[in-house]
Amino acid sequence: MFSRALWARQIAPLRRQAIAPFASRRSVTTDAASAHAEDIPQEDDKPFTVRLSDESFETYEIDPPPYTLQTTKRELKKMYHDLVSIRRMEMAADRLYKEKKIRGFCHLSTGQEAVAVGIEHAITKDDKLITAYRCHGFALMRGGTVKAIIGELLGRREGIAYGKGGSMHMFAPNFFGGNGIVGAQVPVGAGLAFAQQYSGEQTATVALYGDGAANQGQVFEAYNMAKLWNLPIIFGCENNKYGMGTSAARASALTDYYQRGQYIPGLKINGMDVLAIKAAVQYGRDYTVSGKGPLVYEYVTYRYGGHSMSDPGTTYRSREEIQRMRSTHDAIAGLKQKLLDWEVVTDEELKAIDKDARSSVDEEVAEAEKMALPDPTSRILFEDIYVRGSEPRWMRGRSVDETFYY
Repeated sequence: MFSRALWARQIAPLRRQAIAPFASRRSVTTDAASAHAEDIPQEDDKPFTVRLSDESFETYEIDPPPYTLQTTKRELKKMYHDLVSIRRMEMAADRLYKEKKIRGFCHLSTGQEAVAVGIEHAITKDDKLITAYRCHGFALMRGGTVKAIIGELLGRREGIAYGKGGSMHMFAPNFFGGNGIVGAQVPVGAGLAFAQQYSGEQTATVALYGDGAANQGQVFEAYNMAKLWNLPIIFGCENNKYGMGTSAARASALTDYYQRGQYIPGLKINGMDVLAIKAAVQYGRDYTVSGKGPLVYEYVTYRYGGHSMSDPGTTYRSREEIQRMRSTHDAIAGLKQKLLDWEVVTDEELKAIDKDARSSVDEEVAEAEKMALPDPTSRILFEDIYVRGSEPRWMRGRSVDETFYY
């Protein structure tokens, strides 16, 4: 007994030394205004350097991206306009749903706008992107219009998917949805990356999913194939802390989703800082396109609303938590503070950008609401099964008598 106690006293300092580095490990911040810049030029298009926070990233089996980013005043103002536009559009969708003009499923990304904007400013129009059902912001960034997106939510034929996709199925050039099955878009993303590699394209795919989908078996199958073939893909987990109404800690044995690739390098990113996201995705795109294989990213973000419009979002978290994130970590407020502190814009110029973004969205929403309802005929059921112009001569319905001729 005495020898065991003596051994325990001797080994205790060694244990403390081994544990200490992990206990003091710096975690990724979600501060949206932590970057720093000096010597801002007067010209809108002249590049300057932004220094990101030292807490912007955590790495797994890879060196971090540079903590400096080249940008311009014009790009920063465009980023702010994009962030405000997405939020305004999502607020309009919220209102229309509560007015019962939008029916069915509706998943909003209020609070998570920086992920869509940061990624779009880091990739090219030739790169491909696929995501889950919280997709409105991505559809807008990839080239969709507010009018077409809201029209889709309203079920109009002029919607982005002809009124048949709804909230979860939206598409644009090199944007492959909007997918309703949890996690199913991840292997499809691997397929897109395989096509890019097979065709010899110097482009990459960004495949996004939520923390609620991170335990899906098909995600890990996609990881395996992507690593076997060194596909040009960035797998990205948007970790908004809750999978529906279940916190990440209750659902996942390992909540460091960027380490889930095991044999794939990973990066955890401040998902509330649009500049950190841009820097990380630029770095990842160059890495994957150069033939080094896939990456697994985790964007640490937060949604202010519920999982969907049917979820109040306050039964599994406190109102105080939501308010704290809104008031201290908001992506739009963070970038706004940077623009003012760095004198990129004056207060009046910023108000003008705000007003322009909001009025533009409001005008397109009003136009979408005026769109005609689809004709209540059976013909619509047979349309859009095939790409327009590629339909066969006929399509059978429920019976021979219901055969439809194009």
